[in-house]
Amino acid sequence: MEKFFHLKENGSSVSTEITAGLTTFFAMSYIIVVNPQILSQTGMPWGGVFLATIIAAIIGTLVMGLFANVPYAQAAGMGLNAFFTYTVCFGLKFTWQETLCMVFLCGLINIIITVTKIRKMIIEAIPPMLQHAMGGGIGLFIAYVGMLNVGLIKFTPSDAKSAGKGLATAGTPGLATLNTPVLWVFLFGLFLAIILTILKVKAGLLISIAATTLIGIPFGVTSMAHSVSIGQTFSQLPVTFGAIFTGQGFPALFSNPARIPLVLVTIFAFSMSDTFDTIGTFIGTGRRTGIFSEADERALENGSGFSSKMDKALFADSIATSIGAIFGTSNTTTYVESAAGIGAGGRTGLTSVVVALCFAASAFLSPIVSAVPSAATAGVLVLVGCMMAASLKEINWEDMSEAIPAFFAAVFMAFSYSISYGIAGGFIMYCVVMTVKKKAKQVHPVIWVVAILFIFDFILQAYLA
Repeated sequence: MEKFFHLKENGSSVSTEITAGLTTFFAMSYIIVVNPQILSQTGMPWGGVFLATIIAAIIGTLVMGLFANVPYAQAAGMGLNAFFTYTVCFGLKFTWQETLCMVFLCGLINIIITVTKIRKMIIEAIPPMLQHAMGGGIGLFIAYVGMLNVGLIKFTPSDAKSAGKGLATAGTPGLATLNTPVLWVFLFGLFLAIILTILKVKAGLLISIAATTLIGIPFGVTSMAHSVSIGQTFSQLPVTFGAIFTGQGFPALFSNPARIPLVLVTIFAFSMSDTFDTIGTFIGTGRRTGIFSEADERALENGSGFSSKMDKALFADSIATSIGAIFGTSNTTTYVESAAGIGAGGRTGLTSVVVALCFAASAFLSPIVSAVPSAATAGVLVLVGCMMAASLKEINWEDMSEAIPAFFAAVFMAFSYSISYGIAGGFIMYCVVMTVKKKAKQVHPVIWVVAILFIFDFILQAYLA
């Protein structure tokens, strides 16, 4: 195991990697229940999506661990599954089989981007201050995810007019009243995680998740109410598996030539979000922790084939989307919650292998896994977000030409609830700032192209809304 994963070389151990794997799994295990809840609204069978989510996560995460030897986990992406259901199926009136076909094609496009110089050029083009902003922005993002998961941040609907200018406000954010069991349990977990981290207790984050889950039982927060029988899930998998290759899949998707432009636009939207979510996650979490060293990135920029860990990790992420579509789930992507396991000390692919094994066990232990409440993992996400925010100190905030793009990149990740939109904000503002300084020619052409593509994506979304 030492020889395969190079544990000592990466400053880790078997026990640390196991702890990190368990921490990552429990931080992202909510997707096992949430993904089928969202996708089943399209008519997909709940049990089939449940198993497809698990199988895609197992395969993608194993490839990440065994091929790339990095501590990242993959599963169906939140946000992308909502886009799948509410925008593509409900809004654009595609069937779930047709939408799975588009996800499959998105995966193939990402594979092409990964094995060619396009992806290398994108990473090479990102200036250092935006890379640091991505790291800090992801920290803000996952802390925000943790807070929203338990309702610590509330949005109060309001019909009041804003600032006397006749502008209606959809909602006003604020701190929730701490009068619910979920928030009590969350606060217990948060303070426990902080205490154990400050005291440098080994496996402190995992201990806090386990202890908070147990504390949630008497409060009614920890429950097995969403359990589904194993037999039912396996009987429904054949409905989603291979559905893209039936008559309702690719033949139906391309049966109407008039819809082809809309199909291409939708695939483009899927691919943009998936690609930049992944790049942002890798750069944001990998640089500061040393998982992806500068030497490794130079090999990525100058080498060919799979000459670096990030090369291999991006390839692993790319193939996972197409595999997931075959089994019956929306885009499978690298999870930002992997930062929880990295925060617990995970540095090699052994962490990913542990996560994959946990997903495999969850297929037969779904009542137990689904019992771990968001209140138990939210505190860990908030604390890890705090750790990652340290990347923001590398930015020269006194230089506004550096501060403005970095600010938009970091803040948009949290406020827009999307890593991709944070990258879009950073890229666009970077182009604006450099143009104003009459240094537009110093901006890498790839940054210009990506910024324009993001603007085009925003226009398309406005048109489709």
